[in-house]
Amino acid sequence: MNIKLPDLQFYKSKLLLKGIQHPLDSVSFYDDGLLNKLPVPPSGKTGWPWTQETDPALYDKNINWPKLTIVTPSYNQSNFIEETIRSVLLQNYPNLEYIIMDGGSTDCSAVIIKKYSKWISYWQSEKDRGQGHAINQGFSLASGEFYAWINSDDYYLKNVFYRVIKTFLHKNASFIYGYVYNFDVKEQQLALVKTNPLIDYFLRFPALAQPTCFWEATVHQPIWEELHCSLDFELWQRLLKGRTRKLLKQPLAVANVHDDAKTHDPQMGLTWRHDHELICSNDGHGPVNNWDKKVLLLKLYNTLFKLIEKIFSF
Repeated sequence: MNIKLPDLQFYKSKLLLKGIQHPLDSVSFYDDGLLNKLPVPPSGKTGWPWTQETDPALYDKNINWPKLTIVTPSYNQSNFIEETIRSVLLQNYPNLEYIIMDGGSTDCSAVIIKKYSKWISYWQSEKDRGQGHAINQGFSLASGEFYAWINSDDYYLKNVFYRVIKTFLHKNASFIYGYVYNFDVKEQQLALVKTNPLIDYFLRFPALAQPTCFWEATVHQPIWEELHCSLDFELWQRLLKGRTRKLLKQPLAVANVHDDAKTHDPQMGLTWRHDHELICSNDGHGPVNNWDKKVLLLKLYNTLFKLIEKIFSF
């Protein structure tokens, strides 16, 4: 494998030339929560994460909660980014570092981010080289013990940081993932997408819902910036092999399905193909040997797992 990955220390040194104080300040924690301190939600917005918050009392004060770094890459998602930001902040996690890297949006994204800047560890709105570059720049400034990123058109569900970090503290796992809701914006329909426990043999098959993934900072690796659509899938190839991981059998996030989302845009077909060719190249992860056999085994594995779940659900 000969993937050209960026040096995050180089990115960090360039950002620090702006006079950024490092490590970044954590988001302020309040015993009575942030809900009544954040900007008033837009008219008509109710429920999570608009008029509800995670109860700060969930976090036992006798526990030294490890720092969690969340990075949000952003570009022209003004219809969704406020929901994303609030879903991070209203977790009321007591040791949170939140970084937003906006690629110079031409809509009102920067205005929305600025409105919440008092509660954001660091943010910028400058032209970048794409999503992977934005994520890498964000993590170059990270100082948390655990990492995750949430795109600016997705959002976390209530109490998720509490559940995830509590699991990290009590289970021997370097990586945690869970179920996701896909929300069809046009049809206003919510669909639960479950994930089976992922084993190394099937890593080359897309299975993980990116906004539900969290990992130890010690195993983090840079995003491959030549990729545009499959950057999370490729990262898992390097990050997960041989690592201990834990599936939380509950939804952790909502992924908005809309016309401008890369995952669901039919015009992105050539870009997906380009990513696939890079990943399967000799400089990448190489071709998948015995593809038909592995597809069959994956179907058997998924069928067996569903059967076991059905048996034990009685």
